Amino acid sequence: MKIKALGHVVLRVADRDRAEAFYNGVLGLPVAARLDQGGLKMAFFTLGNHHDLAVMEAGPGRAPTAGPGLHHVAFNIGTTMEELHEAKARLEAAGLRVAPVDHDVTKSLYFEDPDGNGVEVYVDVSDAWKTDPQRIAGAKPMAM
Repeated sequence: MKIKALGHVVLRVADRDRAEAFYNGVLGLPVAARLDQGGLKMAFFTLGNHHDLAVMEAGPGRAPTAGPGLHHVAFNIGTTMEELHEAKARLEAAGLRVAPVDHDVTKSLYFEDPDGNGVEVYVDVSDAWKTDPQRIAGAKPMAM
């Protein structure tokens, strides 16, 4: 077996509609489909594939908790700091607390969705990792 690409990520959330409002309304991910059948409530978002991210309602009071598991899901939003500044303004206008991080080859904003799942949006600013892969491992707080 040889894995060729990441297919999609599914996050457990307390409320599908609230999560959909966040991922579609705040982050702008297009909704590809919804499922509401047999007690299963999901929303599927696309970035060009059949779906790239989905949210699955776990029900009230059963939101993800800290511990082993997914730390965050990341979305590339471009290649310029202007795009990152625009994203920061939009996220903060939506009431999110944003943590800017400099990863050397990318510049990132970290925040949480309404269920506490980690989310990162980033811009690629260098392809230096192609000749020095260790450069992807850097992380320091970034002023914006």
